[in-house]
Amino acid sequence: QVQLVESGGGLVQAGGSLRLSCVASGSISRLNVMSWHRQAPGKQRELVATISSGGTTSYTDSVKGRFTISRDNAKNTMYLQMNTLKREDTAVYYCNLRNLGSNHNYWGQGTQVTVSS
Repeated sequence: QVQLVESGGGLVQAGGSLRLSCVASGSISRLNVMSWHRQAPGKQRELVATISSGGTTSYTDSVKGRFTISRDNAKNTMYLQMNTLKREDTAVYYCNLRNLGSNHNYWGQGTQVTVSS
């Protein structure tokens, strides 16, 4: 089992910044992919950004140039630096870890990000 705990959400004005963190613990495979997803009210959960254990990253188009995903493998922690936030970034943000050997997926409990105009 893997446990994921997100933090760093909150209320911010449009144009502001927030940094989310996700701390992983438990049976973490050496080869894994971590990712951030978000779900706005009334919408489906969407993938925001991914980062492999080797550091390869990808982003959904709507956040490219504004969000940066990173990780510290020594601390089993993933980050999402969110700059130039927009109202449409308002959502609950979830951390995900997928162990590549077993292909098991694990989710955090989510952290609310609210961007006001």
